[in-house]
Amino acid sequence: MTEQITSNGSKLLALGPVMVDVEGLRLNEPERQRLMHPSVGAVILFSRNYKDKQQVTKLISEIKSLRTPALLIAVDQEGGRVQRFQKEFTRLPAAQTFGDLWSSDKQKAPMVAYESAYTMASELLEVGVDFSFAPVFDVTSKESDVIGDRCFHPNPNAATELLGAYIDGMHAAGMVAIAKHFPGHGGVSGDSHHCLPQDNRCLDDIRQHDLVPYMSLVDEIQGVMTAHVMFDQCDQNIPTYSSFWLQDILRGELGFDGVVFSDDLTMQGAIDANSDDHGSIVESAQRAIYAGCDMVLVCNQPSLADELLDGLEFEPNEVLSAKLSRLVAAR
Repeated sequence: MTEQITSNGSKLLALGPVMVDVEGLRLNEPERQRLMHPSVGAVILFSRNYKDKQQVTKLISEIKSLRTPALLIAVDQEGGRVQRFQKEFTRLPAAQTFGDLWSSDKQKAPMVAYESAYTMASELLEVGVDFSFAPVFDVTSKESDVIGDRCFHPNPNAATELLGAYIDGMHAAGMVAIAKHFPGHGGVSGDSHHCLPQDNRCLDDIRQHDLVPYMSLVDEIQGVMTAHVMFDQCDQNIPTYSSFWLQDILRGELGFDGVVFSDDLTMQGAIDANSDDHGSIVESAQRAIYAGCDMVLVCNQPSLADELLDGLEFEPNEVLSAKLSRLVAAR
């Protein structure tokens, strides 16, 4: 697509398959240049990017003014211990809170989940965020420090009911829902930020537990984020690099037609799973895209982001750009 300047001064440039981050409370010049790369399509914000609502609104506005269509803005705002924006935002409960309530009051729990999701989405939309990477679809089957109280309920049917209500709340506010971490991170104790967890269950066991929410709610979610977990009884690649998981199961068996995100490729689980290819960030991203990821995340290492953008084989195209644009919040 030929680059053109729009009437408002932004550059007409299709959205690309890479999500990057920024360092602080406002953009610096190297970041502006990075965000203008044709392979970039989105920005994820962290706690370090947030001071108050006025500041983050200005930061997001600056990012979105660079290009047309505007770069997507994402954040992790699940609640509990994963809530990047806190000051001037409602302190959101962890997902397990809804599960605990469900065990005692099955009528009230979905309503509370709906209300929390609506609050989360409404407050983010107000400052210009397009979507939160939420909700967590992981159904725990063992103790897991990384998932733990981020799980709605260890019973997959109860989790599905609560997830459905939560998604309804997000949609009511005008925000898309992004399920994570496909096909499930709840069956391992290891944290894929620091290691490559191994899940030795067979596919049928995973279908009957972890995939239950996906089977019921696949038409309600607009995005899916992959898990950096090795399911060695199913495939020899982690889902992020696996056409079996992303094409055969997610797209084929489940019928998902939304956007597939990799989890952060700088996490140790992704690095260890890519070790046979010498760990190159370009090779890692290329593998993920070939397997079926529409967008790959590279966070907290700007030098690696630049290395990826310099080496990634990608031609800007309207098909991907239009698909990603469907995630823009329906304000």
